[in-house]
Amino acid sequence: MIRVFITSKIPEEGINLLRKHGYAIEFGSLKKAKGVDALLCLLTDTIDGKVMDQIGPQLKVISNMAVGLDNIDVHEAIKRGIAFTNTPGVLTETVAEHTVALLLAVSRRIVEADAFVRAKKYKGWKVNLFLGQELRGKTVGIVGYGRIGSRVASILEKGFGMKILYHDERRNEIAKKNNATYVSFKDLLKLSDVVTLHVPLLPATRHLVGQKEFRAMKRTAYFINTSRGQVVNEKALVQALKERVIAGAGIDVFEHEPNIDAGLLKAQNAVLTPHIASASKEARTAMAELAAQNIIDALK
Repeated sequence: MIRVFITSKIPEEGINLLRKHGYAIEFGSLKKAKGVDALLCLLTDTIDGKVMDQIGPQLKVISNMAVGLDNIDVHEAIKRGIAFTNTPGVLTETVAEHTVALLLAVSRRIVEADAFVRAKKYKGWKVNLFLGQELRGKTVGIVGYGRIGSRVASILEKGFGMKILYHDERRNEIAKKNNATYVSFKDLLKLSDVVTLHVPLLPATRHLVGQKEFRAMKRTAYFINTSRGQVVNEKALVQALKERVIAGAGIDVFEHEPNIDAGLLKAQNAVLTPHIASASKEARTAMAELAAQNIIDALK
């Protein structure tokens, strides 16, 4: 019987799909994954050569329930002839919506205002109480114009009347639908009122944004990251927020998760969420089903 090891509890729809094919399902920590034919893991699981050796030579497929593959040593998998898969596409809408939610929260100072009200500091309407910024007519710079980046562009262009700039390793035909203009990374930072990241974690994107990049942005600009934490130098972000080099930030991913720089936790001009951009029932269910289907397809 084919054995599938799952490192964490996932939506039942994915588990049921595997059971329908007669696979034996096992759960637990990676240390218990031995002698199985397939591994279904999360982005919090590091799957390197040592783990592959521990599981054994019969391992045929690693199915990552995530949009990326940065937690898997794909070169080691290739050497061993192990297939590896991920779950892109099904979480595009949810992550795009969360990106916009972070932007609205930081630009309209929602979190600050909520804390103010709960602390019973609200004494009545004032002209200058928690002034924020409108989005209409402003420019958003999207770094990484794939599925998620282009969907964010569509929401902001059609829903808020924002102007769209983008930078990617190549020009994207999808950009024409959103009236998006391709610019260099340097010009995107200089011209945008909002900079949002939607790139995978690769050697070329690690610390893509640091002190130099923040200083190149407008002092009135907002910075949003729902991609991967290591794409940003977190200490540089803390400094930029503290010194008001930028107006604020909406951050869902962190460089050393689950640890977060103490300075970032103290930043009043930052809205922080615990890596939940894909956390909708619809997206997580679809991710589980796709991760399961990937195993079925690979084993076939």
